[in-house]
Amino acid sequence: MQKPFSSRLSRFVAALAVVAALLPGAARAAWPDRPITLIVPWAPGGSTDILARVLSRYLSTSLGQSVVVENRSGAAGNIGSAIVARAKPDGYTLLIGSMSTHTMNQALYKNMPFDGVKSFAPIAELALVTNTMVVNPSVPANNVAEFIAYAKAHPGRVAFASAGTGSTNYLSAALFEQATGVKMEHIPYRGGAPAVLDTVAGRTQLLFSAGTQTLAPVHAGKLRLIAVTEAKRSPLLPNVPTVGETVPGYELSVWYGAFGPAGMDPKLVDKLNKAINAVLAKPEVVKQMGDIGVQVLQTTPQQFSRVLVHDEKKYDKLIRDLGVTVDDQ
Repeated sequence: MQKPFSSRLSRFVAALAVVAALLPGAARAAWPDRPITLIVPWAPGGSTDILARVLSRYLSTSLGQSVVVENRSGAAGNIGSAIVARAKPDGYTLLIGSMSTHTMNQALYKNMPFDGVKSFAPIAELALVTNTMVVNPSVPANNVAEFIAYAKAHPGRVAFASAGTGSTNYLSAALFEQATGVKMEHIPYRGGAPAVLDTVAGRTQLLFSAGTQTLAPVHAGKLRLIAVTEAKRSPLLPNVPTVGETVPGYELSVWYGAFGPAGMDPKLVDKLNKAINAVLAKPEVVKQMGDIGVQVLQTTPQQFSRVLVHDEKKYDKLIRDLGVTVDDQ
């Protein structure tokens, strides 16, 4: 005699439970099934933060879950980055980081809370920040060659501003000194904004800094833009030469990237990469970031991984060759 339908249904449900127990991955809800946190290891308002908030807005829609930006600044970006390095590699805690934390800090600080390469899963190289060489308008130089000539003719009278020893501002200038033989005075500040203000005021004469901070005063006539530091001219500033066109071999590129903790499932990394690249391909995003001097990119995790490894070796050697050190945190 055939058993009642309710009995057969109960046996079927029980069998499904056994299968789910044996295959826990099949029983889990598809990622993401809860909010995602994007850690920004810098204060709000900077270009990293702006980019993270653009990503969070569009990813919240495309992924169907809230993507929340959390600023955890301090210790040259190491505090926020360390949070992600220690997080579970489940795709719910991600980092919007920069080249300084992953390729420079390990050579600058003795006691790092993570390895810039090994502690993270590279997801996507997000953007290049146009890194500019600007001078106060009182400096009689309209290009790199004229600036070198002026600085050599006035030893000790040219000072460059930076956001502190070990910052990309500082390393850009130190590399410039090494490549040209120019000797300048270093004036460190507590961040990029006061460094810009004092260069505008003429208390310092030279600044290497992201276009996100310098282009507005350049357009206002308060600073003079004479070059960019990347290997090639920026498509955002095609008429502005590179430093390397005058000083062969000079190059310093500043990038932003998306990371997860090491050990993330490659399929999850690939899914995130595609979702992020879709956001960065949107014309309105390209324009919004371009307006502040940020060139968005389209990369694979593998391409970004190669950039990460290459730059870690490059800047480790550069920093040690320059003899740059900073106090431990």
